[in-house]
Amino acid sequence: MAKKYRVGILGATGTVGQRFIQLLEDHPQFEITALAASDRSAGKPYAEACAWKLSGSIPESIGGITVQPIEPPLDCDIVFSSLPSSVARETEEMFARAGYPVISNSSCYRMDEDVPLLVPEINADHLGLLDVQRKKRGFDKGFIVTNPNCAILSFAPPLAALDRAFGVESVIITTMQAISGAGYPGVSSMDITDNVLPYIAGEEPKVETEAQKILGRLEDGSITKADFTVSAQCFRVNVLDGHTASVRVKLKETSTLEEVVAAMENFPGIDLHSSPPKFIEVLDEPSRPQPRLDRDRGNGMTITVGRVFPDNVFDYRFVGLSHNTVRGAAGSTILNAELLIDRRII
Repeated sequence: MAKKYRVGILGATGTVGQRFIQLLEDHPQFEITALAASDRSAGKPYAEACAWKLSGSIPESIGGITVQPIEPPLDCDIVFSSLPSSVARETEEMFARAGYPVISNSSCYRMDEDVPLLVPEINADHLGLLDVQRKKRGFDKGFIVTNPNCAILSFAPPLAALDRAFGVESVIITTMQAISGAGYPGVSSMDITDNVLPYIAGEEPKVETEAQKILGRLEDGSITKADFTVSAQCFRVNVLDGHTASVRVKLKETSTLEEVVAAMENFPGIDLHSSPPKFIEVLDEPSRPQPRLDRDRGNGMTITVGRVFPDNVFDYRFVGLSHNTVRGAAGSTILNAELLIDRRII
């Protein structure tokens, strides 16, 4: 029987923390042994501390676990973090310094030069930064690995496919982001009903910079960011789950529409437990992708692309969709942990 790694979840009562628990139920490699949350939850059984908002019930094995304070030690081998950025930086470093591998969905370390910002199918080689990180920060066994902002997964994978095949020169991205991306209770119903919100605090700079790091190259212990320019506008829309991106891209090399579609369709996946059967799926139907119909493809881990056409200003345009709390958050963190095990780093 394969070894099961003991997982501790920081921010366990929040939206992403709940999704961790849901996705880890019956996972062959992980078992949840520790849950940590804020002072108002610490000391209570999880079922009492958590206002569960996902479909189904709190797994029976989890409800009775006593929530711990967000500080080491925790009874676990690996830490998954979904802490708010206001507390994540100090806390995640504290756990890494105490010897824990910290796989984080939080934003505060994503753009640090020595911290991998991972999409396993795209840039698994960026794990080479961990040797630099440990030396620079004086970590022994511990380290920090991050996954991107939830909106990035709606467009970065097809963009990676085009960049590898033809080179990307510049990109204009408009995101239409689901309510759940704001956490719970998220956006007031009085604000979002019959409305589109044209501003998400701090989101546009993340969208414009994180993709460049993910698609960058690891050279001599540092990341050389991708050299294309990105312009982004981010909107909150009245959709529960599923971030949609409208993308226009200028390529460095001439390509046909058929070649563009093939580059996306044939972009290789990775063989891990949480990997979808197909990493990028391109749909022909003119009205797809749609969040309600397509966000759950590949158990929420597939990136769905549609509306691929030549563009009148740039070279091509397309629409991308990802499930923001699965592929865009908890699912990516879990996949990163699976990659670390596969590479024998954990």
